[in-house]
Amino acid sequence: MLRHTMHFNHLGSIDDMYPTYAILPETQDSPRKLSLTVEMNRFDQLVKDIMDVLGPSSGLTSDDVDVEDLTHIMERYVSDEKEWSNYAMADPSMAYTRNLVDEGNGKANLLVLVWTPGKASPIHDHGSAHCLMKILRGDLTETRYDFPDGDKEKPMEVKSEVVHKENAVAYMADELGLHRMSNQGSDFAVSLHLYTPPNVAKYGCNIFNHKTGKKTHVPKACLFSKFGKRVEN
Repeated sequence: MLRHTMHFNHLGSIDDMYPTYAILPETQDSPRKLSLTVEMNRFDQLVKDIMDVLGPSSGLTSDDVDVEDLTHIMERYVSDEKEWSNYAMADPSMAYTRNLVDEGNGKANLLVLVWTPGKASPIHDHGSAHCLMKILRGDLTETRYDFPDGDKEKPMEVKSEVVHKENAVAYMADELGLHRMSNQGSDFAVSLHLYTPPNVAKYGCNIFNHKTGKKTHVPKACLFSKFGKRVEN
């Protein structure tokens, strides 16, 4: 099957297309000259702020990292599609794509996930990792479940369900149970995910059959793109 890679690229204003020039003041020691200044967009600044808070730590569970600080940083960012569209690669043959934005110090990773309309992830755990998620485009429905009790096969019961709207921020970890994310809209949805540590990328995770509760281990999750460039698996 032919795989189509789609970008959410938009042509911005003329100010978005060209760098900013500044005239430096003339002093006694140096003549007036033209200086090129490169301004970081707000999404790039968000990525930098997240990585600055994480610093050299091992992630969200570290004593020197405040989850609330990271949550507030994500909440303050108002999504602007032209700022992150370079990372938003979609494939309509897949439920969602994983697009790497930043690896930080190797103990966290930041990904843009693009969700195909009408599709969902399996019910899954997070490989003993922690996740902060921000909705960049559209809505995503999060359905949570408890871990299966024992080896007896039985349908998994819904614990809670919430629709996360654009710009909402949510936290998830194995201590809170299992979940499934779904795009129940008619257009692609996009979300930003911070995982610490990046266990799923390295070691995989477990998925669960909603009819029986049976667990299956899935090897490390593959990336669809890295730093805005398509990865050929």
